[in-house]
Amino acid sequence: MAGRGEIVHIGGYTAPSGGRGTGIVAARREPRTGELTSLGTVAVTDSPSFLARHPTRPVLYAVNELPDGRISAWRVGTDGELSPIGSWPTGGAEPCHLAVAPDGAHLFVANYGGGSVTVFPLDADGVPGERTDVVAHQGHGADPERQERAHAHMVSPGTGGSPLLAVDLGTDSIYRYDLDSATGRLVPRAPRVRTAPGVGPRHLARHPDGRRCYVSGELDGSVLAYELLDGALHHRGRVDASDRGGHVQPSEIGIGPDGRFLYVANRGVGTVTVFALGAELPELVAEVETGGEWPRHFALIGEHLYVADERADMVRTFRVEPATGVPVAVGEPLPIASPTCVLP
Repeated sequence: MAGRGEIVHIGGYTAPSGGRGTGIVAARREPRTGELTSLGTVAVTDSPSFLARHPTRPVLYAVNELPDGRISAWRVGTDGELSPIGSWPTGGAEPCHLAVAPDGAHLFVANYGGGSVTVFPLDADGVPGERTDVVAHQGHGADPERQERAHAHMVSPGTGGSPLLAVDLGTDSIYRYDLDSATGRLVPRAPRVRTAPGVGPRHLARHPDGRRCYVSGELDGSVLAYELLDGALHHRGRVDASDRGGHVQPSEIGIGPDGRFLYVANRGVGTVTVFALGAELPELVAEVETGGEWPRHFALIGEHLYVADERADMVRTFRVEPATGVPVAVGEPLPIASPTCVLP
């Protein structure tokens, strides 16, 4: 596709979840300017709120974030078109995140409403089989409205013997699992890692060094720093996700490919915060307004940062300054109804 740009896919909420989207949208990306051009809806499916790709096969996966949770899979064409493969129940309510193992052999799903993690085996072509495990978390947190029970929010498979990390907002915990590849079942590594009460851990970003990890605290507006040593997570400290006044509800967290900068999207105040990662704890560099109130997700692609604002119905493009790591808005936002995920 030389000279024709790259394809990104955008997921979001549809009517069954109170959203305004119609399914998965494809957009063409111009690498030099970062401009996105919509190619329209390429898969009509209910509330594909998070997307993932197979590492070696042209297969795209989505959660269907519904009370009767499901995942769906498609084959990806050269121009971003999607051909359906199938749909499978997760065994848990409201799946909100999914990730493929680095070796492409398994797919992991976080069921927010069910407070559980589901495992699907993937065949040589990336096609899911019947689920091999559903592990339910137990307990609750300090917030009676948001933490009345377990709410698994993210799954992060590791490499080289590093455990699968499952972030649970409802129980203020990060669970660690090893995968028994012969059975496709998860083996817990005890004990689970507990945050301070009321943090509401949402998403986790692994540093390229394989050692550092950072977690967004949705309920207390925090970023937590951890060190992963011999499969154990050691808490190194906390910083505020935003220095703005008002309601701050962090969502996505990510690290630049060179490992120098950490990015956190803040709903409520409508910002992306940039932290430098040279010291033990993240150090604030800048906080940039996104032009909307509810930045749900972002993706770093090449020199650009793409921010999906769920309530402003747009994906906004920023150019990341190489020396400072600070995003600068460029061009016009791409109108997309209820976007919640941008997938390179």
